Amino acid sequence: MRLHQKLLLLVALLVLILPTKSLATDWEYPFVVWEGYIYEVTDEYVTDVDIEVGEVTAYSDMEQLSGNFSNTYEVGTKYYTIKGESSDEVIAVEEIDGKYVKAVKIGEYSIASGFQGMFNGQVGIVPIIIIGGFIALFIFYERKLKRIRE
Repeated sequence: MRLHQKLLLLVALLVLILPTKSLATDWEYPFVVWEGYIYEVTDEYVTDVDIEVGEVTAYSDMEQLSGNFSNTYEVGTKYYTIKGESSDEVIAVEEIDGKYVKAVKIGEYSIASGFQGMFNGQVGIVPIIIIGGFIALFIFYERKLKRIRE
């Protein structure tokens, strides 16, 4: 078997056995993002809503997005303050049936960097780097063999 055939077979095997980044995200809980903070949506309904403070600007149940993002509620879903409670701690999210559900602030929201996946089991760029390395090796050895033949 020639060298380039061996390299091609090795690259094909690596592509098949290396895990790639999942297209879907496994969310732990329903949430909304407002002003850079993530709020976990609870099962508790509230009736004393006050001022509209925002709305969902991006929805996906598959990937993280920027803005007032939600993994549960569609674009246009409104956020409200709750009378007697600080919006730094909780907000109300309007549901389709006109009811309001409490969402509790749990921390800052940030979109994970594309390179972060390399270190938490979600390999995305690593196969590309490996394949690129093998292609470079293939070109190097082909040129070396060509010089030896001449």
